[in-house]
Amino acid sequence: MDSNKSKRIKSDKKIQETYAPILEAIKRSSSNGGSIQFHIPGHTKGVGVLPDFKALLDKYGAAALDSTDEFENIGTLHPPTGPIKEAQELAAKAFGAKESFFLLNGSSIGNMALALTLIKPNDKVLIGRNCHRSIVTGMIMSSANPIWIAPKKHEKYSIWGEITPQDVKNQLEANPDIKLVWITSPTYEGIVSDVKAISSICKSYNIPLIVDEAHGCLWNFSPKLPTSALHLGASAVVHSMHKTGGSFSQSSILHVSKDSIINVEKLKHNLRLLHTTSPSILLLASIDAARAYLESESGKKLIDNAIDNAMYVRQELKHYENVHILSNNNDFKIDPTKLYITIDGFSGARLETILKTEFNIEIESTTDYGFLALLNIGNNFNEVKYFVESLKKIATSNYHDISYMEKLKFMPLLTPTIKMTPREAFYMESEKVSLENSVGRISSEIIAECPPGIFILVPGELITEAHLPYLRKYKEISVLKD
Repeated sequence: MDSNKSKRIKSDKKIQETYAPILEAIKRSSSNGGSIQFHIPGHTKGVGVLPDFKALLDKYGAAALDSTDEFENIGTLHPPTGPIKEAQELAAKAFGAKESFFLLNGSSIGNMALALTLIKPNDKVLIGRNCHRSIVTGMIMSSANPIWIAPKKHEKYSIWGEITPQDVKNQLEANPDIKLVWITSPTYEGIVSDVKAISSICKSYNIPLIVDEAHGCLWNFSPKLPTSALHLGASAVVHSMHKTGGSFSQSSILHVSKDSIINVEKLKHNLRLLHTTSPSILLLASIDAARAYLESESGKKLIDNAIDNAMYVRQELKHYENVHILSNNNDFKIDPTKLYITIDGFSGARLETILKTEFNIEIESTTDYGFLALLNIGNNFNEVKYFVESLKKIATSNYHDISYMEKLKFMPLLTPTIKMTPREAFYMESEKVSLENSVGRISSEIIAECPPGIFILVPGELITEAHLPYLRKYKEISVLKD
């Protein structure tokens, strides 16, 4: 056999034996410099990472630094000891909490731990219909009986909005046995509810208020941003530090407020119950580094830059009559760093495709009418300027929206028909049926698109014709057996 051919065969075998598709995908993405990103994670290719931490990673590499707790004199996560304990205490001080807990399965694990801590079987819990799927998981785990409260529907933008204090009060009057109120503020698109007023109502009923503030972790570090629910009466708040705060993906913090009525020892027990026993030191360090950076003058400058960049986009596009950006108004306030944009005649899906294929820009997510872009601490002005010029070209060019050919729709604003609690449905026998045959059946699974993780269906809810346009990705649906 030809020696060169023999070498090639051996080489091919070696390549085949070590093939790792995710690794190859990362190589391809990195080799061309990647896209211009206006999405999670907020550090944007490492630009928003604390320089000292970044230098450490550059010098030694992630593989050399990878470890878990109990080694390298770093302390333990459960119970918190050593530098890990100190880091959590510094986080509590920075955010103004009584206690803060680092989370390594995103804010999801914090939501689930809160559910187990605060809810007893069959307790009624008032929950915003736009909550994250992890809160529904918490309802299943705790055997809760959720009472859904619908946020305001902003049909113009095809998004959920704020939860009003009056709606909360009405629900508490109609259901005086509700044990807990749980809302999401800000919404995925940045709409902020009146947490102070809602908290006051909850306190009058002597029940805790939990706020999923996953997308608001920058707020405590700039007076130009909304006030955190931690300072407005919420008993507990989760912050997804990886989303906008500069830490690594799936790292978050759970905060217990200073005047909280939560049993903290029980919460610690439930966090220990749910958490991995091999926590990543790199993820823990990234949370600590992100907190330190946001507290620093350099970090606060990055936050100011993000706000200024967002305001630049708004100013530059306000003269285009066919371009609309969600903004503060008489009904609600927003986080200015979140840009929810629509352009007349375009669906969100079509705009996303144009931005990606023609301008190499990646945005966070889409709805039927528009898209969400995040102006992060890792974005620079040149990227933002290019983003604006790209949108101007789209707004003034003869693009055709071909998304009418797609049957898939996004972000349903539907009122559910509830047949049983999520936990009851979760433990019943189920079967797979085709999408077309699912109408009139009861869902046995959580169906939620990520991002943003807001559900289309919850176990125990009736599937109707109105759901079908939002389920086109699914050939089969899990339903309860008749």
